[in-house]
Amino acid sequence: MSEVILVLDFGGQYKELIARTVRSLSVYSEIKPGNISVEEIKRLHPAGIILTGGPDSVYLPDSPKCAPELFSLGIPILGICYGMQLMCHILGGRVETNSAGEYGRVSVTPLDSRKPFPALMSHRDSVTEPPEGFTVTMRTETAVAALENSGKKLYGVQFHPESAHTENGREIISRFLYEICGVEGNYKVDDYIENQITQIRAKVGENNVLLALSGGVDSSVCAALLSKAVPNRLVCIFVDHGFMRLDEGDEIERIFGERKLRFIRVNAQKRFLRKLKGVTDPETKRKLVGYEFIRVFEEEAAKLGDIPFLAQGTIYPDIVESGVNQGGEGNNAVIKSHHNVGGLPENLAFKEVIEPLSGLFKDEVRVIGKKLGLPAALISRQPFPGPGLAIRVMGAVTEAKLDVLRRADAILREELDRQKRRPEQYFAVLTDTRTVGVKGDDRTYEPVVAVRAVTTSDFMTCEYTPLPHKILQRISYRITSEIPAVSRVVYDITGKPPATVEWE
Repeated sequence: MSEVILVLDFGGQYKELIARTVRSLSVYSEIKPGNISVEEIKRLHPAGIILTGGPDSVYLPDSPKCAPELFSLGIPILGICYGMQLMCHILGGRVETNSAGEYGRVSVTPLDSRKPFPALMSHRDSVTEPPEGFTVTMRTETAVAALENSGKKLYGVQFHPESAHTENGREIISRFLYEICGVEGNYKVDDYIENQITQIRAKVGENNVLLALSGGVDSSVCAALLSKAVPNRLVCIFVDHGFMRLDEGDEIERIFGERKLRFIRVNAQKRFLRKLKGVTDPETKRKLVGYEFIRVFEEEAAKLGDIPFLAQGTIYPDIVESGVNQGGEGNNAVIKSHHNVGGLPENLAFKEVIEPLSGLFKDEVRVIGKKLGLPAALISRQPFPGPGLAIRVMGAVTEAKLDVLRRADAILREELDRQKRRPEQYFAVLTDTRTVGVKGDDRTYEPVVAVRAVTTSDFMTCEYTPLPHKILQRISYRITSEIPAVSRVVYDITGKPPATVEWE
């Protein structure tokens, strides 16, 4: 990569969206901890730096900081929200608590006579005195909205241009990249494919590779990429942990059993159920499933002979959300552990783990899958977590609960799949809350099924999809009529943030 924009993270909820927006503008980006050393920054030689938002107050002694020398390197910097406040605080400005704060879409007025525009705000602290040499360029009714020191190529915005809720926010980031940083825009996913193929071949040599194939988008694209890099030396093992959707295991076997690769299905449903017996904590579930996954792969690999490399379909958001990053201690919080990141045991019986998609966002993975010739039906497959229904069954996991959830989820997907305009993601959750119901003349007291459907362009933030009441009514009627153990269905209308897409 000849051009890179560093996104320095201070705990911002939109860090991935910032990085993805930069990439969508044909510029490669990487997320690094906010306290990355100046030496490491110089080694990476970025064309520009973006400082993310964050939940802290910059004037508190224990709040995340960057090296003060960062602002004297001559590298263009854009501070967003907390990032702008941090820049001002370090350079001698003043940041104070605003009694009202600004949240949601707020009108921003440029001071150069351009018309006001709506922008997403989420802050209580505000810049009350800019550092010496800085000029305020935009304001809201109560706060500084943007400022700059153009001579030193330092810029800050209090709002979030990476969000679709900010009018022309994408253009703001584009101007920073092309007009301030002077990038050429040479990032293409085609280059990523060729670079990964070269790296895989150099690393693997003449050895075989064992791939954890789930049948989801990520692992399927990983399989296509690996089969191109090391043809005839890829063994795909599908571990059916028993937490798949209705008939999904058979479907995966049918699709991949016909391809030019060695496909092995391991039926380990009872083994995984025993491992999760009585477990209710979602993080524990994820880690146990991840640990057991690796153990199964080790056992199968031993049967196959010496296969030193294990491949996984880990993608970039998995790494970032798990708090696994490089270049510093990091300020990014662990949102959730992913079964193929946080659950890896230390004593792996493999020489190395290969994760060729770990630098990509979900939409980039889909683009690569299309370029590698995978069918559209597979590329557009509904996202599904590695631990599967184990984290969509709230509380302890049992076969009876899984059966109820599979049927409810199948009904939901059947109803929404027939709609012309479908949400980007939709699924059912079997909650651990029981409510009273009436079926026939009998009183029931059974778990509530929650329905989740979200609209998103980046799979990092989302809004709930306002499904028509007629469709919701039909979904509820079918679930409660066709599944004896369900008497109540509710619809989740929470976005991300403050919630996550998954319930666990």
